[in-house]
Amino acid sequence: MKDTLQNDLLLRAAWSQQTERPPVWMMRQAGRFMKEYWEIKNKYSFLEMCKTPEIAADVTMLPVDLLGIDGAILFSDILVTAEAMGGDLSFEQGVGPRFANPVRTVADMERLSVDCIDRLQYVADAIKVIQQRLDKSIPLIGFAGAPFTILSYLVEGASSKDFKRTKLMLNNEPELAHAILQKVADVTVEYLNMQIAAGVNAIQLFDSWALALSWNDYHEFSHHYNKYIISKLNRQDIPVISFCKGSSVFAPVMAEAKPDVISVDWNADLLNIKQALPANIAVQGNLDPFVLYADKKVIREKILQLFERMRGVDGFIFNLGHGIMPDIPFDNVKYAIEVVKEFRY
Repeated sequence: MKDTLQNDLLLRAAWSQQTERPPVWMMRQAGRFMKEYWEIKNKYSFLEMCKTPEIAADVTMLPVDLLGIDGAILFSDILVTAEAMGGDLSFEQGVGPRFANPVRTVADMERLSVDCIDRLQYVADAIKVIQQRLDKSIPLIGFAGAPFTILSYLVEGASSKDFKRTKLMLNNEPELAHAILQKVADVTVEYLNMQIAAGVNAIQLFDSWALALSWNDYHEFSHHYNKYIISKLNRQDIPVISFCKGSSVFAPVMAEAKPDVISVDWNADLLNIKQALPANIAVQGNLDPFVLYADKKVIREKILQLFERMRGVDGFIFNLGHGIMPDIPFDNVKYAIEVVKEFRY
């Protein structure tokens, strides 16, 4: 499919091929910083939006239509796999996701279902609707949450600042943690392969909370499972992007899982990371999202500074080091994308 897209910049960069400018998309690009998102969100719950293919497609298309980005990303949530496995998931305004039945014992772990892919059919249905709407204009990125990040939500029962319960499990009951992680990994493989079969053009694996882990624990409880997932994907012609908060530290380990792209947080010099990676691994990132609150002159300077640093480097996708915050001005996001699209190597 990549050969027939009108704009395949993102895929070419993901394959470490030459591009005339860096392609641009932004994590959380279809979200709460847009009034058009709230016009939809005020009518439905978050999970209704995810589970109704036409609505998921409407939200996915907002940044395509309003911002002109080079890649669309499926509107969904990393926690849908955990819900399909039996997590009682809800989203509270101003609080975030909650699981009413956290997973903290062997019995809780045993209740997690791995035969649950049918419960995620709505995602495959949404992908088909979105691809009809995109009409081969730009690539569609599918995604899933990485096992450690899913584990942390299941164990904590909600978002956490210190991951105390999770780390206690890793330290005191590592066998239990591994049993949960393996179940999540197996579901994630099936889920991502379902997305590939439904027609996505690329995949991103989000390990949002990997930065909570020590070097050794990252190897054992995160990297091991991410590598397992990536090794089992039907990835012919489908580039795989690996993202974690902490990639500035963990990038050399992430490379061992053989993704096509490593998405880098804003704590590292992107060129240094790129040069330390195998030549066939592209990089994505890594503007500090807080720059988008700044004056437009500053936004332009910071983006062009990054581009000058990366000049002459094949395999570079422009993105943020993490997702857009909800109160970033829409006009600033739009301006940033215009700056990227005007640039030429």
